[in-house]
Amino acid sequence: MSGAVRRKPRAYHPDRVRAALLAQVEFVRLGAHELTPEQLARPSGLPGRDVGALLAHLAAQIDALPRCLAEPAPPVTRPASDLTRWVLSSAAHSAETAQAAAGPGAGADHAAAIDAAAEELDAVLETGVREDLLVPHPTGAMRALDFTVSRVVELTVHSDDLARATGSAVRIDRGALAITVRALADALAAKAPGASTEVRVPPFAAVQCLAGPRHTRGTPPNVVETDPVTWLRLATGRLDWQAATASGRLRAGGERAGALAAELPVLA
Repeated sequence: MSGAVRRKPRAYHPDRVRAALLAQVEFVRLGAHELTPEQLARPSGLPGRDVGALLAHLAAQIDALPRCLAEPAPPVTRPASDLTRWVLSSAAHSAETAQAAAGPGAGADHAAAIDAAAEELDAVLETGVREDLLVPHPTGAMRALDFTVSRVVELTVHSDDLARATGSAVRIDRGALAITVRALADALAAKAPGASTEVRVPPFAAVQCLAGPRHTRGTPPNVVETDPVTWLRLATGRLDWQAATASGRLRAGGERAGALAAELPVLA
């Protein structure tokens, strides 16, 4: 693609990914135990799911890594998918949602299911996840580290959903938020390659994207800046561009910056 900026995949440190995942699982677990029957019946904000169904989905995402590691290794030596492809792949999310639907149904003790999944996850992460290990995935083999990062993204995004749906204070781990912000920003740069616009999400990420004139020094002419949680919601379709701009949480300057709205969300 003419004018595209080639980017190396971001390197995630396995120990930091492990710590972020376990911390966010613990926040989800604690939050689940505080919910009342009335809160469980509320709409989650996601199509066709109440809060109980969202908890079932979270339990499935916590259990996903132990489940994948228990399956036979893929009969390949190279990954077919990576973290950025996962973020941008609606097929990947549909396949994972279908797998999760086989979990606990209506009336299940979702908090207990999350407890059990958390224990399984803690056991498999006790010795870490090898960076070179491949795990099976519905859309093709992935590096175990990439898949682990994808679970951090899932849990962080849905922890925010859970907090907004229930009004409960479900915390988001700083490390998990940083990983999620960076993964979503990198996916945007891959989806809309270029260097005409800089997207800044301080203190965690800054990427260049969108085809057009490239700046070489100083402040770029087109800058979009927002905070981490607003970026998380914009990048996943929980918040639209107009509402974010009107609230003052999103600041866009330059004639190309507004074109970014057409590239969002990156994960839906």
